[in-house]
Amino acid sequence: MANELIPDLAKQHHPISDFIQWPDTPQAWERYKLSKHQLQQFEEEGYIANVPMLDDEQVEQLREELSALADPAHPGNHLFYEYHSNESADAHTVLFHALGAWRIMPGFHDVLWTPAFVMAASQLFGGRAVRFWHDQLFCKPAHHGGVVAWHQDYSYWTRTGPIQHLTCWVALDDATEENGCLQYVPGSHRWGLLQKPELAGNMDGIMDYLNDAQKQAFKPIPVAVRAGHATFHHPLLLHGSYENKSPRSRRAFVLNAFADGTCSNTDESLLQGTPAVGKGAKMEGTFYPLLFDPVDYK
Repeated sequence: MANELIPDLAKQHHPISDFIQWPDTPQAWERYKLSKHQLQQFEEEGYIANVPMLDDEQVEQLREELSALADPAHPGNHLFYEYHSNESADAHTVLFHALGAWRIMPGFHDVLWTPAFVMAASQLFGGRAVRFWHDQLFCKPAHHGGVVAWHQDYSYWTRTGPIQHLTCWVALDDATEENGCLQYVPGSHRWGLLQKPELAGNMDGIMDYLNDAQKQAFKPIPVAVRAGHATFHHPLLLHGSYENKSPRSRRAFVLNAFADGTCSNTDESLLQGTPAVGKGAKMEGTFYPLLFDPVDYK
């Protein structure tokens, strides 16, 4: 009975609260545009970091919503595509990981339309329209937060194509090397598609799939990110994060998007519990809303 009281917000393809302020003129969009330097860095290194996205009030609302959703008894949790109270392969560590918060909570729903996100995504897609793929929640608790092993996001997304995807990772706590911030391998987005390791398993499992030249070039750098700020990375960029042994939590959420025109590569359901999109058909409809089309704001 409780489940019936939680509406599926996926049916709403627009903000449903005052969580964001949508710019209403072309001039108002200018402040959200990435610089030429940022666009060049993304092309060369495969990522950009510390892009301002949320203010303190927005961060606090999302922290509260995440806290509520971390309770497996939350009445809306049946709407998640995936829900892992602890996905860590190490029994001594914890990695909370869930997909689908946008369907349940107003803040996580409306954050899809954050101007800084949709504008940057459109630019990084070469000025194309932006369509939503799925979200993720991540939480590494203090002292015993688990790892996210080195991986490429697209290795988990081959059920869609072509490769024209993007990941936006947003910190809800200051993320540092001490509490398990993201680490990137600059330039690895040019290495082609690699085999996928277990996401929360052996941190260095990816090494089994690298050739000698790639192993020599494997030089990760930690990327500290302030709460409310985002990183954007290429779908083939190798990235991961180590344990959180600090006294501070490391909470974050991820928005994954693809350029409008991306198609399904399978006749099976693309996200658990959702209708299939036939192989070769365009990704669109209830669960893959169009977030931003730049032609509407010129």
